[in-house]
Amino acid sequence: MTFQSIHATQILANAKWAFTTRRANKEDATYLNKDYKTAVVGDMVLCKILEVGQHKNIQLSDRRNSASYPGDLVVLCLGDRYAPDQFHCKAELKDGPMQLAAGGGIVGHVVAAHQRMNRPTSVQPLGLLTNAQGKAMNVADYALPTKAPNNDVTVIGVFGASMNSGKTTAAASLAHGLRRAGHTVAGIKATGTGAFGDFNAFEDAGIPVTDFTDAGMATTYKMPLERIERGFDTLVATAAENGANMVVVEIADGVFQRETRAILNQSRIRERLDGILFAAPDALGAFGGVTVLERYGLSPFAISGMVSCSPLASAEAAQITGLPILSREELWDRAVVSKLVARHVRQLALSAA
Repeated sequence: MTFQSIHATQILANAKWAFTTRRANKEDATYLNKDYKTAVVGDMVLCKILEVGQHKNIQLSDRRNSASYPGDLVVLCLGDRYAPDQFHCKAELKDGPMQLAAGGGIVGHVVAAHQRMNRPTSVQPLGLLTNAQGKAMNVADYALPTKAPNNDVTVIGVFGASMNSGKTTAAASLAHGLRRAGHTVAGIKATGTGAFGDFNAFEDAGIPVTDFTDAGMATTYKMPLERIERGFDTLVATAAENGANMVVVEIADGVFQRETRAILNQSRIRERLDGILFAAPDALGAFGGVTVLERYGLSPFAISGMVSCSPLASAEAAQITGLPILSREELWDRAVVSKLVARHVRQLALSAA
């Protein structure tokens, strides 16, 4: 019996499909292949939960949390993860206990963890999902059609000092404010680890959203810059085709993270941005972030994030950076947002003329 001859249909009947697999056609899953040496990033893996640890829920493909129990069958994606506040995971698969590195459905080998983390949830791989032809099912197979860059819409990038600096709240709030100001806005999460939290935040703000999983990547950590750029181009062009004239793009993690550094240093993404909003956890993070951006020849038009929750920290940040510090409520304000963004974009247009 070959590994490919193990039928998966009945086994998968009660499996939970994670968020990272949300674009897959479940009916394509026909066989299981246990030749893990052939596995590549983005391949879908059927696993059995052995022991529930840090991640007690699976974020499902229909964007709800499902409590995990030992013995549950889950469809996850092989992937790398870089999360200083959580786990560092390598995309390695073997016929033995592996770890759930992210609730959105990333499986691999966890090599480091923040001290506050509990042990990762342990899973047993049961096989790579393959289609009727025996080809491994990969999230890249279900991506949006690749599109050429669109240079007509305005693109605002949201960067942050670190994880949990308030980027998602800032990005969704900015998008909401732009919509209230009369723009047709779309949200994009261009880099990160597949999860529905950021995705839902944009939709809660009334903003249609796509992310890198729509571009065929379960995570962007260790992805070649060209692949991330191609995904960015596709997502922006798709948003424009759907009617957006303004796109807010969140870039995951902090300015020192590998892919974020590459984007800031020299990339089509950097060159495409019409403005930058920066999210910082405190005044020092605001100062440091602005300093780093200036080294790349960039300057944000405003600062938001966790620093904006404190009047004292906001005052410090404003004094040291000379930039406006905007709370989420201020970003909702169409007058505030229109003035700041329109002025900045107009200045860019004049400098390019």
